[in-house]
Amino acid sequence: MQTKKNEIWVGIFLLAALLAALFVCLKAANVTSIRTETTYTLYATFDNIGGLKARSPVSIGGVVVGRVADITLDPKTYLPRVTLEIEQRYNHIPDTSSLSIRTSGLLGEQYLALNVGFEDPELGTAILKDGDTIQDTKSAMVLEDLIGQFLYGSKGDDNKNSGDAPAAAPGNNEPLNLWVQRNNFRRTDACLNV
Repeated sequence: MQTKKNEIWVGIFLLAALLAALFVCLKAANVTSIRTETTYTLYATFDNIGGLKARSPVSIGGVVVGRVADITLDPKTYLPRVTLEIEQRYNHIPDTSSLSIRTSGLLGEQYLALNVGFEDPELGTAILKDGDTIQDTKSAMVLEDLIGQFLYGSKGDDNKNSGDAPAAAPGNNEPLNLWVQRNNFRRTDACLNV
């Protein structure tokens, strides 16, 4: 009788351990729920997505409202095109909204922050529908851009360069390699101007 009681307790313990392991696996895979909620699809094109991945969260003010469904290259522009699956209950997002790639914490995962815009029918704004594209996007911050801004000043009006330095530091919308080619800039120049 005592042996059967021990076997039951071992079985209960193993079942609890398996459930805990399943819970940890689902959390690690970033699966928030088993149930499926109806969603609608939005698209966005970025210059650089950094480390953004499929299943990354889309949030409004820190509240997760959807997920990144897919990331592909636009066949015409060769820019990253992100497909978003937004929960149907958040279906009143104006087309003046913007989307930016952010990082949670210093070394955390990247996510999309959706900043809700204004709605004014007199100005021709509309509500985003299934299949629409968010036009206002802000790419991930790239280390090369930060270094360029540090070396050659800020992007504002007080950006005054001296000597043979290029006229402007690369902006968020221009990849560093194109900026280097446009300014006929050599790598050794960066060391000489420091």
